[in-house]
Amino acid sequence: MAKLKIKPLADRVLVEPDAAEEKTAAGIIIPDTAKEKPQRGTVVAVGNGKKDEPMTVKVGDVVLYGKYAGTEITVEGTNYLIMRESDIVAII
Repeated sequence: MAKLKIKPLADRVLVEPDAAEEKTAAGIIIPDTAKEKPQRGTVVAVGNGKKDEPMTVKVGDVVLYGKYAGTEITVEGTNYLIMRESDIVAII
């Protein structure tokens, strides 16, 4: 993984979303129009946290987040989400 020059501020986290599912568990291929936005990804960068609240996630954690969480950004051709730590639901 290349070193990014993005450093999230305060309680924000930079997440690289996993790829959308191509097939169902039964092997049925999902067309592009029916694919859902992934709700799972890997933490790429973490801010310093707030004064009284240290960050609980760290780089490399696989996390689950809300369906509409974060703001989509593209850096060097790769899509990322930048979101608040409170938008993360769980660490897997």
